[in-house]
Amino acid sequence: MTTEVREQHKVEQPRGRLALVNGRIVLPQEIVTGQAVVIEAGKIVGLGSLDSLGVDVDRLDVGGRTIAPGLIDLHTHGALGHTFNEATPTAFAAITELQASRGVTSLLATTMTDSIPNLVRCLEFSRQWLRESHGGAQVLGVHVEGPYFCQAQRGAQDPAHIRNPDDGTPAVLLEHHDVIKIMSYAPELPGALTLTAELVNLGIVPAAGHSNATDQDVLAAMKLGLRHIIHIWSAQSSTVREGPWRKPGLLEASLTFDRLTVEMITDNKHLPPTLMKLAYKCLGPDRLCAISDATSGAGLPEGSRFRMGGLEYEVCDGVGMMLDRTAFAGSTTLLNQMIPILTEIVGIPLVEAVRMVSLTPARVIGCAGRKGSLAAGKDADLAIFEADFSAWRTMIGGQWVFDKNSKSPRSDSN
Repeated sequence: MTTEVREQHKVEQPRGRLALVNGRIVLPQEIVTGQAVVIEAGKIVGLGSLDSLGVDVDRLDVGGRTIAPGLIDLHTHGALGHTFNEATPTAFAAITELQASRGVTSLLATTMTDSIPNLVRCLEFSRQWLRESHGGAQVLGVHVEGPYFCQAQRGAQDPAHIRNPDDGTPAVLLEHHDVIKIMSYAPELPGALTLTAELVNLGIVPAAGHSNATDQDVLAAMKLGLRHIIHIWSAQSSTVREGPWRKPGLLEASLTFDRLTVEMITDNKHLPPTLMKLAYKCLGPDRLCAISDATSGAGLPEGSRFRMGGLEYEVCDGVGMMLDRTAFAGSTTLLNQMIPILTEIVGIPLVEAVRMVSLTPARVIGCAGRKGSLAAGKDADLAIFEADFSAWRTMIGGQWVFDKNSKSPRSDSN
């Protein structure tokens, strides 16, 4: 998008101290009414009574809408026909602007399994993107999903580029460790334990996924620092029998081991309600975070074809699908649409559902000191939602990046 077009769609930005009034304010443990969220210089000042605001404070009446911390998506690949693997300004802008229009203020640019040179190109471009100022959701870093996966659990990952981590290529990717926040891999593969230790040493979150691991494989990796699991039930091993003995898999480890945080795709397509309820009961809102796993099909109409890497997929029944219908190809639902699923279908209280898409993911990647809730001193990243959790306005760092009532490029999104 050109600078000229961006100028045409600007909304009036806060000047000085701003108070958001007449809203339902979602805090980590409660919903507050009759208070104002006060913002100044890009930060949350705190909550205050209306009487305490003073005449010099600008006020925005949000009309009874819900004021929530900006949503944080740790696992999202693309939207509107683009993926982060493309590593172009057009792709990154399209994805992040759509995300901002849904109330997502921060995300990890998540790559799909690809050739090592292409992944390096993605990391190099991401590094440059992070150094610049952009209008959409803030990219906090990269989630490298693959290529070190089990072929039998590859799901929609491109089999042509799946490899083992003992082949020397992790060192090439980890030269860009400054932009990598999460790397996910199968912990049972040759070289996976060494990779786990290297990731911990570099401050990267080691995550297990697309794996046929046993619980013992997971425990061995946890001793070296494995602490996160991607998309529970999706591309995960489960209990198998060896003679009379039952061997738990990655799924059972995800539900059982207390030191693990876990992702769940809550689009009501990847998992039925019973499984989502089970994950919530086992893990709770402080270890279970919702992710979109959105692909380039997000934001496209039913029946649209889209590509990721060397493979083609289709938007079918509100989800990404392989053309032969043998596996899902990520979600086409973004985080804001998942909140009503969590509350109405899974039965999770709203404060906990919001925590699962804000504070909990912030804790996973170590940015909860400045993001993830409306606490005083944190970045003024927030979303104001309609009753159906479509975004009315989105703010990042004290600046409005989306206004439903402006002629925003993504203002027709829900």
